[in-house]
Amino acid sequence: MERCRSFGSGPWRRQKLQDDGAAVVLDRVKWIFLWTGLLGFTAEAGELETQRFDAEVKLRVGYDYLLAFPDDYEADESRKWPLIVFLHGSGERGDDVQKVKVHGPLKRLEEGQRIDAIIAAPQAKPGSIWDPHAVKALTDELAKTHRVDNNRIYLTGLSMGGFGTWDTALEYPETYAAIAPICGGAGVRFIMAERLQSLPIWIFHGDADTAVPVEHSLKMEKALKKVGNEVKLTIYEGVGHDSWTRTYENPAFWEWLFAQKRGGS
Repeated sequence: MERCRSFGSGPWRRQKLQDDGAAVVLDRVKWIFLWTGLLGFTAEAGELETQRFDAEVKLRVGYDYLLAFPDDYEADESRKWPLIVFLHGSGERGDDVQKVKVHGPLKRLEEGQRIDAIIAAPQAKPGSIWDPHAVKALTDELAKTHRVDNNRIYLTGLSMGGFGTWDTALEYPETYAAIAPICGGAGVRFIMAERLQSLPIWIFHGDADTAVPVEHSLKMEKALKKVGNEVKLTIYEGVGHDSWTRTYENPAFWEWLFAQKRGGS
């Protein structure tokens, strides 16, 4: 009975209560340290570190293309000529390069128009769109292997080729003396319009185009004028998607194009 009483009361009981209280305090201290550590860990995990990634990406590119030379190309081996790179629309993609003559400058040649320039018309593969790096590479290759006036290299295209014209010029604004995108657009790249601030540009579009709405061209015109480019814009009233026939048949277009030189020289 004494042991029972000493177990339930007296100095031992008081000591046990003190020990239990200390244990509770110790447990609380342990939790405080634990949560402090966790919070510290969370703060470290949430810190942002500045990093940088650098890599060299190599791409293999290539196009089949048709190439036309001006009538007098062989007459004077010292003379250099303008170069026109023409980008076709989505309907001419494929594995038959002759399809690139369906529309554009090569069609005008076959119909008897004289164009005093070297004309290159590459063909995009089925299911693809124009790759600005590939277009640039082709342009460089043509300039290196033929008698090209590097200050008079022009880029034009229709529909998908109009988009490709914008994309390529925005990626390589120093390469071309002038561009003429027809019924195309630049998508979100309009925010890069400042890159084309000094490039001569003539845009063409039909206001009844349901395939590529005219708003695409209007948006680029607005963005270019905002950065000081005196861009030319022709909107054909009542014309649908085919705004290229009237453009390439227009002598004023060719006169304007060949008057442009890179750097204004």
